[in-house]
Amino acid sequence: MNNYHNKKIYVAGHTGMVGSAVMRALQKSGYKNLIAVSSGQLDLRRQSDVEDFFEKQKPDVVIVAAAKVGGILANNTYRAEFIYDNLMIEANLIHASYLHKVKKLIFLGSSCIYPKLAPQPLKEEYLLSGYLEYTNEPYAIAKIAGIKLCENYFRQYECNFISAMPTNLYGPNDNFDLQTSHVLPALIRKFHEAKTNNNPSVTIWGTGKPLREFLFVDDLAEAILFMMEKVEASDLYNLGITHLNIGSGKDISISDLAALISDIIGYNGKIEYDTTKPDGTPRKLMDVSRINSLGWKYKTELEEGIKKTYDWFLNNYIQKV
Repeated sequence: MNNYHNKKIYVAGHTGMVGSAVMRALQKSGYKNLIAVSSGQLDLRRQSDVEDFFEKQKPDVVIVAAAKVGGILANNTYRAEFIYDNLMIEANLIHASYLHKVKKLIFLGSSCIYPKLAPQPLKEEYLLSGYLEYTNEPYAIAKIAGIKLCENYFRQYECNFISAMPTNLYGPNDNFDLQTSHVLPALIRKFHEAKTNNNPSVTIWGTGKPLREFLFVDDLAEAILFMMEKVEASDLYNLGITHLNIGSGKDISISDLAALISDIIGYNGKIEYDTTKPDGTPRKLMDVSRINSLGWKYKTELEEGIKKTYDWFLNNYIQKV
């Protein structure tokens, strides 16, 4: 087990849902030497700015939680931004980490890196085994490039750079904007507003049949700390894999998810489906046996996590709108 408690840890993207959860987990575990800088102060897409930052700060550990993210609509609408911004962010951070001899780097990807019709559950080995889902292909290609950067900086330079592939995440600091959000926070907002406005029905995109896996973001943060302390690059690449899947290993249909969220929020109207809208990938379930066998397992069940997220939404998001 590595002890990084006295090392400088830089969390890129610390204000986002994932980055803020990682910061909470680090602080809870007694890490004090943390570096965080906002996107307004440092544009991670600019190579010279990133390298200047590394020269001044000299981090020992880098956690790459910075990314341009969104749901189906955002991914499909802002295709050029999703590939450009994510490629630049990850390339600059990974290369600067190599130049400045960072001891450990953890890159965060997404389950959309896997082929649309890959066998279920998704094993790490299925990367690059088929065609990607069209709607989020630019984002997925950028994330695959990040995984391959980490792998090949290890192969060429022996950098201790590893990648984590989380399933669909939700929790405090999520994005509840209906134009750019993922399905779970979008449903929380839709049902909350329908209840508040006494709307007779809520309309959901697609058929409700796709199956999705969800992980509470604080559980992911614990997995990141686990990987930082206990998983080395050589452990993964010697197994012939480039990353570790992180998830619950359980999935739920969108229609059942909608019913669960409706029940938690206390909405009593009808749930309708707009089948002219896309479903996306039919199923995305992670095989999490590898990280489970190493000693990490999720803790937060879906109903408990949704309740915590709805509480955060009521206490933070609603008051700001």
